[in-house]
Amino acid sequence: MMQREVIFPAGRHALYEKHGYSAAIKSGDLLFVSGQVGSPADGSVEPELAEQVRLAFRNLQATLAAAGCTLDDLIDVTTFHTDPENQFATVLAIKNEIWRQAPYPNWTAVGVNWLAGFDFEIKVIARVPEAADNH
Repeated sequence: MMQREVIFPAGRHALYEKHGYSAAIKSGDLLFVSGQVGSPADGSVEPELAEQVRLAFRNLQATLAAAGCTLDDLIDVTTFHTDPENQFATVLAIKNEIWRQAPYPNWTAVGVNWLAGFDFEIKVIARVPEAADNH
């Protein structure tokens, strides 16, 4: 049976525990990261879209780092948007700040009508680097 390791970023374990899910699960050399939103440490909603997207990426990076990964280890990205037509330019501009050159991860964007008060969420699958897998 494949071992599953629960991953939590520093300082946010209580937030995940409160809501009853894990930030990420490592299974073999794959890391499955739960949707990350643009919230500060207290879990509140950042009202400004660009800052919300930046915070979501920071929260994602913290979760990846807890497993020994970086954004370079992403292989699958899914983003969720409450108003894609009006938000996509902002999201793309921030995405382009983060991924400046190829190779880019694959990416699927989905329009949704509810994200618990948030406007953007990012969910990923990453491959855990061999060095991180051995500690």
